[in-house]
Amino acid sequence: MKITSIEPIVVSIPYGHDGPPTGFGGTVWSKLNYLLVKVQTDDGLVGWGEAFGYNAIPATVAALEQIVGPLAIGREAGDIMQLMEDLKRPLHIFGRNGPVMYALSGLDIALWDLAGKRAGMPVCQLLGAGSRRSVTAYTSLMRLHEPATVATACERALERGFRRLKLHEITVPAVAAARQALGGDVDLMLDVNCAWPADEALRMARRLEPYQLKWLEEPVWPPEDVAGLARLHREARVPLAAGENVGNAWAFQPLADSGALDYFQPSITKVGGITEFRAVAELARRHGRAVAPHSPYFGPGLLATLQMAGVYAHIDGIEIFGVQLESGLFGAVGMPGPDGEIAIPQGPGLGCDPDPAIVARYRI
Repeated sequence: MKITSIEPIVVSIPYGHDGPPTGFGGTVWSKLNYLLVKVQTDDGLVGWGEAFGYNAIPATVAALEQIVGPLAIGREAGDIMQLMEDLKRPLHIFGRNGPVMYALSGLDIALWDLAGKRAGMPVCQLLGAGSRRSVTAYTSLMRLHEPATVATACERALERGFRRLKLHEITVPAVAAARQALGGDVDLMLDVNCAWPADEALRMARRLEPYQLKWLEEPVWPPEDVAGLARLHREARVPLAAGENVGNAWAFQPLADSGALDYFQPSITKVGGITEFRAVAELARRHGRAVAPHSPYFGPGLLATLQMAGVYAHIDGIEIFGVQLESGLFGAVGMPGPDGEIAIPQGPGLGCDPDPAIVARYRI
């Protein structure tokens, strides 16, 4: 089965959320943009992947069309791990993190989707698991800034059935407002997106102790400061999580060796797809650590992450972006139910293909 085409498809979907206009990466988002990767093989099958993402989509599209695609088209699709190794070696000179790795991630996910379809089973079963049928979701709110807005958003999340919630705030009053709104029996996580140098992160971690965080995510700037993160882990009384900005499985090794993390957070659309995600999950297991995947997206990357939850028991929750899309790519598939649980899709491959009518409506 040879790869005959690799097509990047960008969709832009309006959304709402419980707060004023906001965004990440230095821009305000009026829509959420996703990069789908459609891969066809000469046996007539189609696989779907997703590559990161958001403001970096034009660069990822260029990497897919001009760098990754020409090397992959015409290659055998069946031996995914060998193909990805063959692609990563000549492409390492363009970076082991960033758009080239994002493009490889999208291709890898699509190839696993194809493998599952060819075998007639979901990816989690293809990888020897599959008894787990659902996983707990936690809503991941956008940055809302004002404590009163944060409290309102938390109350609405409870109404939607969530019993776990993640903030992206950087002030103590905002976190305090969330904890007061949620009560003491709801898991509260805080992602500050690499906000503070290590010394300041330690001071902030101590100020945040009363709010009983399940984890503090990416507290240290720069994210490569492994020593600073390890010191924070030793001296602060809060579990730490990080990894969405780590570009490949090998780059997680220093974090594992340092003992700095309680939760490894690979992002399947960034780190190299399912192949590299599995390597990170195995590394975490060897070190006795949990995996809390970074997955604030609604395309095939989310379904691939759910398939990984079907394989690895040390994934105990899945991140769902705290927004309401105008239309979903998969209907109700991949969305949490009223009890806050997400069913792991059981169809072949990733479990479901994007709705072609939705793709056509929002394609740009």
